[in-house]
This record gives sequence, structure tokens and C-alpha cells, in this order.
Amino acid sequence: MPISTLASSPARESAPQPDLAALKARQQGTWSSGDYAVVGTTLQIVGEQLCESLDVRAGQKVLDVAAGNGNASLAAARRWCDVVSTDYVPALLGRARERAAAERLKVEFQEADAEALPFPDGGFDAVVSTFGVMFTPDQDKAAAELMRVCRPGGKIGLANWTPDGFIGHVFKTIGKHLPPPAGIKSPALWGTRARIEEMFGAHASSIKTESRDFVFRYRSPEHWLEVFKTYYGPLLKAFGALEPAAQAALTGDLMAQIERFNRSGDAAMVVPSEYLEIVVTRR
Repeated sequence: MPISTLASSPARESAPQPDLAALKARQQGTWSSGDYAVVGTTLQIVGEQLCESLDVRAGQKVLDVAAGNGNASLAAARRWCDVVSTDYVPALLGRARERAAAERLKVEFQEADAEALPFPDGGFDAVVSTFGVMFTPDQDKAAAELMRVCRPGGKIGLANWTPDGFIGHVFKTIGKHLPPPAGIKSPALWGTRARIEEMFGAHASSIKTESRDFVFRYRSPEHWLEVFKTYYGPLLKAFGALEPAAQAALTGDLMAQIERFNRSGDAAMVVPSEYLEIVVTRR
């Protein structure tokens, strides 16, 4: 069917059209709240593993998109890459800058929107994102930007939470209490092979995916909840938007999710959360 026919079909016209600009502004406010760096720094091992899977080499130009507090940026810099670290939350880039300075790592930091990267076509040998670009409102636009700024033969490396892992279920639980806007694709789709192939397949010479686990290790389930309610923007905002009774219900559902996944065998929290590691080689 021609593109023009698809665009004018009744089904397309009746589908809800979310205000992506408004959603992006709201998301930026969400990720600016709390202090994601407190949670983000615990995920450092994911950035290290991703750089190993990408087999990055000293001197390569690496772009970290939606970098947060810089886990993949620092990992690439430790491997003597020339790194540009970007995010649309200036405070998070500030946290990443502090970490780089403390470790005497050379990283360039730049505020940037993952859906409109201010870089030339094919400017990087590797483009990476760990639990970042998956949260963009316009998924296809963000994927196209990652591919655009990666050189032919270069690689795109991603780490994305899966729908069926612990964090995937946390977001489903939040959505049960605060339904997302109509027409918005779930961020967890980035953690599925099918969606990755849909977004990147046309311009990829290869797509490799591997299921991995990041293990959340906290003093107790209550400790995890307190940290995430205080510092992790999506959960902080969710609790802030609910009345006390609804907050208690959300707490109960989250505790039930932790109990389901917890493998500690004692009072601690040791919860594996599945994520999909992706390495796309650009054609």
C-alpha cells in the first residue's frame, strides 16, 4: 500500500495522536527531579559490559546518548576513546562531569536532545545508550538519530530494560496506578528483539542481542523503595501525584513485585532485572 494511502486511511485518522512535545517536557521535568545519579551510579557495570561487547578501541569516537550520570561515557573513556556525553538534563551532565574529573578521565559533555542530535552524519565510530534513549517519546525518531550519527560500519550499543524483567514490571505497576498518555509506545519495547529490528533493521548489516541481568542489591526491599521514591524521578513523581491511600496501594504492589523476584533468602534485597544488550552494526 502506498504511503499516501496509509496516511489517509480512517484507522490512521482515528488513532490517538499524543502531544510528543508536551510529553517530552514532562519527562524532562521527571528526570530532573530527585537525583537519578544516586541510582545511576549503581548501574556502572552495565556500561562496562556494553563497551566490552562493542569491542571499542582506543582513539575511537564514541557518543553516549541520554547518558544520565555517564556510566557508558566513563566506561568508554577508561578505554581511551574520544567520548562525547550528552543528555537533556543539565544536572545529570553535571554529576557525570564530577565523576569524570574525580577519575581524571577526558570526556566532552554537551546538552542535547536524543531526538535531534546536534552532530553531523556519520560522525562517530560508536553510539551508545544505557537505559536512556529507550525513554524518548518518539522512538522511531530517536532510533533514526542514533543511526544517522553513526558512521557506516560503526556500531550502536544499547542496554534496555525488558518488558518481563523486574524494572519492566515496576513500570507496569506504575502504569496501573497512573496510566500513561494514550498512543504512547512503552519504553520497554526497546528491550525486545522485534522492536529493535523494526527500528534499525533497514540500515543494519547485523543486529546482535543478548539477555543479561543487572542485580539490584539493597539492604532490604524497604531500603530500595526509599531510595527510588527519593531519587528516581519516575517513582518520585508517581508517589507525588497520588493520594495517601493510592500511595499505600502502589507501595503494596511494588513490595509484591520485589518479593516475587527477590533471591536473597534473608532480609536483604537481591533482585535480578533482565535487560537486553544490543549491538547494531550500521550498513
